[in-house]
Amino acid sequence: MRPGAIMELMETAPMPSAQLIDGKAVATDLRAAVAARVGGMYARLGLRPGLAVVLVGEDPASQVYVRNKHKQTEACGMQSFEHRLSADTSEADLLALVARLNADDAVDGILVQLPLPRQIDAQKVIEAIDPAKDVDGFHPINAGRLATGQPALVPCTPLGCLMLLDRTLGADMAGRHAVVIGRSNIVGKPMAQLLLGRDCTVTIAHSRTRDLAETVHGADIVIAAVGRPEMVRGFWIKPGATVIDVGINRLPPAVAGGKDRLVGDVNFEEAKAVAGHITPVPGGVGPMTIACLLSNALQAACARRGIDMATL
Repeated sequence: MRPGAIMELMETAPMPSAQLIDGKAVATDLRAAVAARVGGMYARLGLRPGLAVVLVGEDPASQVYVRNKHKQTEACGMQSFEHRLSADTSEADLLALVARLNADDAVDGILVQLPLPRQIDAQKVIEAIDPAKDVDGFHPINAGRLATGQPALVPCTPLGCLMLLDRTLGADMAGRHAVVIGRSNIVGKPMAQLLLGRDCTVTIAHSRTRDLAETVHGADIVIAAVGRPEMVRGFWIKPGATVIDVGINRLPPAVAGGKDRLVGDVNFEEAKAVAGHITPVPGGVGPMTIACLLSNALQAACARRGIDMATL
């Protein structure tokens, strides 16, 4: 079906007013639940989970992200260990630090902030992290466990997307057709595995997908994670579909009409007139990522010590 035909169908279809999916509220609830269980761990066992974050270089966005992680880690009662290294740090020195953190019993979770400088092989660093402390969920062992339906530490952004879908659709996800736009190891591929685990029928689309608009238009659930501002148009969306926008793109003043503006990968104004539910940008998926990181750190701390997290 040509895009124009999709637009013609939309013109005759009812236009529901999309309900916003409030990622801030869900993230607040998750952080409160994590803090309560961290408090329970300390009260019963005198233990506090420890999260180590490593930042190499001075990327401004990464610095803000790491600062927020530190604040929220301490706010929920965990120990926060920051390691800031210069941009010219060698791969060998970074791997040596990861080895020390692997051996440190006070550290339950290790996160090396990406991107890394050119002289460092990011995949080699990811594979050096103890899978039991891999709170980013990027290690091949955790990726393999997720793909085979076994318990694993799951990448934070797709985990957050799933929680938003659980809150919005619940058991009604089963049997739905979900289209994930993007095939990265960080979002697209793990997102597809998580949706399969909820009994969705899953299509992974990407930049080379033919008739992408038609593919998306057949979806009950759309996960947009391509890193291209407002690429997904409103006429691509099936009326009543649930849209999760992972993208965070900063438009410069010349494009945004006088000042910087954050937008997602979905044209929000167009899509909200068609979708049944949609995440805003900002305020949708973004707040869930750090909240899920804290949840992963607690999960890792419990698993390493043989503690049933549900009893805390």
